[in-house]
Amino acid sequence: MSEPKAPTPAPGDTYKGWLFKWTNYIKGYQRRWFVLSNGLLSYYRTQAEMGHTCRGTINLATANIAVEDSCNFVISNGGTQTYHLKASSEVERQRWITALELAKAKAFRMQAESDDSGDDSTSPGGGQGSGSRNSEVQSTLRTLGSKVEDLSTCNDLIAKHGSALQRSLSELEGVRLGGETSEKIRQVTERATLFRITSNAMINACRDFLALAQAHSKRWQKALQAEREQRVRLEETLEQLAKQHNHLERAFRGATVLPSSKSNPAIDSKGPVPVKGDVSDEDEENEFFDACEDVQEFITVPADPKYHRSGSNVSGISSELGMDDGTTSLDEQSLGSNPESPQSREVVPVRKRRSRIPDKPNYSLNLWSIMKNCIGKELSKIPMPVNFNEPLSMLQRLSEDLEYYELLDRGAKCQSSLEQMCYVAAFTVSSYSTTVHRTGKPFNPLLGETFELDRGQESGYRSLCEQVSHHPPAAAHHAISERGWTLRQEIALASKFRGKYLSIMPLGSIHCIFEKSNNHYTWKKVTTTVHNIIVGKLWIDQSGEIDVVNHRTGDRCHLKFAPYSYFSRDVARKVTGVVTDKDGKAHYVLSGTWDEKMECSRVMQSSRGGENGTDGRQKTVYQTLKAKELWRKTPLPEGAENMYYFSTLALTLNEPEEGVAPTDSRRRPDQRLMEQGRWEEANAEKQRLEEKQRTVRREREREANHNGSPAEEVKEPADKALIEDSISDSPLKTEEVEIASEPSETTYKTETLHGSHPPAYSSGHQDNYKPMWFERQVDPMTGEPTHIYRGGYWEAKEQGNWDSCPDIF
Repeated sequence: MSEPKAPTPAPGDTYKGWLFKWTNYIKGYQRRWFVLSNGLLSYYRTQAEMGHTCRGTINLATANIAVEDSCNFVISNGGTQTYHLKASSEVERQRWITALELAKAKAFRMQAESDDSGDDSTSPGGGQGSGSRNSEVQSTLRTLGSKVEDLSTCNDLIAKHGSALQRSLSELEGVRLGGETSEKIRQVTERATLFRITSNAMINACRDFLALAQAHSKRWQKALQAEREQRVRLEETLEQLAKQHNHLERAFRGATVLPSSKSNPAIDSKGPVPVKGDVSDEDEENEFFDACEDVQEFITVPADPKYHRSGSNVSGISSELGMDDGTTSLDEQSLGSNPESPQSREVVPVRKRRSRIPDKPNYSLNLWSIMKNCIGKELSKIPMPVNFNEPLSMLQRLSEDLEYYELLDRGAKCQSSLEQMCYVAAFTVSSYSTTVHRTGKPFNPLLGETFELDRGQESGYRSLCEQVSHHPPAAAHHAISERGWTLRQEIALASKFRGKYLSIMPLGSIHCIFEKSNNHYTWKKVTTTVHNIIVGKLWIDQSGEIDVVNHRTGDRCHLKFAPYSYFSRDVARKVTGVVTDKDGKAHYVLSGTWDEKMECSRVMQSSRGGENGTDGRQKTVYQTLKAKELWRKTPLPEGAENMYYFSTLALTLNEPEEGVAPTDSRRRPDQRLMEQGRWEEANAEKQRLEEKQRTVRREREREANHNGSPAEEVKEPADKALIEDSISDSPLKTEEVEIASEPSETTYKTETLHGSHPPAYSSGHQDNYKPMWFERQVDPMTGEPTHIYRGGYWEAKEQGNWDSCPDIF
């Protein structure tokens, strides 16, 4: 059942084994792997989970351990955590109880000692390095003292039982027995006395050792302090040398390179500019390995050393990937060709964006109170509170795809379409990095709602989103950069709700066009799954496959998002991919995670002969060079857990701005009230906006009927449309449903109402609504009907003329 250990393991040693833990009344006791270490009792589902997923931990210093019967016992820390455990036998239970009691006593003692010695380990004037070393020495001494105390305890027990043994033997000596028996009793008595003397000698020796260590502790501290001071002096010297070296470099460049037309004084003044095209070499020593899982379609191994020795190959790879020297030359070239001087650019002030929003209020959510208030109401009158939302609209979430726009900037500089494909693929993965902790639902936009993201000064791009359709709900997005790329997309959402989880399937294609090369890339989004809808903590996973296609050259990148699995030995949220040309030949292998980073490796040779996959076919083995980092997620700002886990960009999306359209999401009152923490007012305002949109929609339908619209376009009765608009996204639904967005709330349309799954984009709208800034066309690349930006928005903004915009708020 557990590892073979002594019944009373030494304090501080790790104790491991299998125990049965009570989970619930349905599953009862479940077998779990428990680990006792450093005063903490942790448990896992399997031993394999010890490296990455701990299911629970309880601190024994404040815990209470109670025995229920021969095999059951309970561990509780005062009500917040209680473990009901059961061992396989009484002996096994006693072993665990003994280990737990020893660990609890030691944890309590160590906690008290750390509290007493806190001031000593953080004495002022000792320096941070000295304080840490002093703390380490004191910790070593405390450990030695703890060991001696343990030995002393054992000695007390030995002395107690030895004395009792001697008394018993003395009583036996008084009894008249045979001579041989008395002699044996006398020998046993002598041995017991010798044993007690030996144990006392052992204790004295340990005490002498502790006294010696304490006597030398001051000398150790002085030596460590001297080492720390010497290290500080060396650091200061190196820093001074680096500054002198930098100064000499600048002087040399100014003296020799200044007359050249390719000189770039902006390199010194702007500092981080060359980094924009660089692919990090910090992981130069990290080899590129892939776990041998069946979900993978290929295996990568380090390439033959001859490829590394070949100068032509290495230089070609560096120039093609834009790494090492190739990156620097690209950046210098782009900077040198810029007719604007650095001084002229610095004259334009860059707006300082906000870095915080009000903290999320700690309002409790009672689903029963929501359902109770809906009893007796029409379906069209049932509101869904903002408790499930985050203070951003779906249009703003769509604009967050541009969080790592630098990847497209680098791609626009690439000379090779295959290299450019690597950056585009990394960009597709990076758009999911903001979703890992974002379990709040964004506000669904009103029909005609827009959102602009003007980052022309800071980042060189402008972005515009508009809600172009209501049934089915769809949003169009168009972004253009002065650095040579355009991004456009139209996204609608279809969902499947199966009780425990909600699968959200984005419909529609994303287009990325590079002006210089005329490369046109398209791809679709993967499925987003929200788990624990009913009970438990919400968590999000991305799974599926993406094919990024270059329609001009035929290049293709196949990305695979592995779904999370408890039983997988691989890293969570893993993404793998292969970049191939039009003939199917692999050139790059991509690997990483959608919430952290992506890397690429140049393929030098490929062959069949790896492990067999799930379909019985052999996997492809790629010999690759060392991996180079393409993208890494920027850490969340401080306090993000109290601000809906917003990224730095997300914190600025709802910041009020002058000159935006009256339909902009920043002007939406219910969303603004929620951001300010006034949730009750936000709920009332949200309900008002929903009712206003329904009224406007009915007016459009009546106008369409009055103008003689075709009967098939208005066949659907208004009552049914209202019902479709109002069935709120209750997490208590149990049948499979499809989601269509309500004016400002997600709505569910069951398959009994609509039969089969509706197309992503319907052929017409019954109220003949036409978007303001986008027009419906057939995409020439994909053949899909989509909304494409018609122009005029930024011109209207410059003129300040918004007379044509509807009043939706």
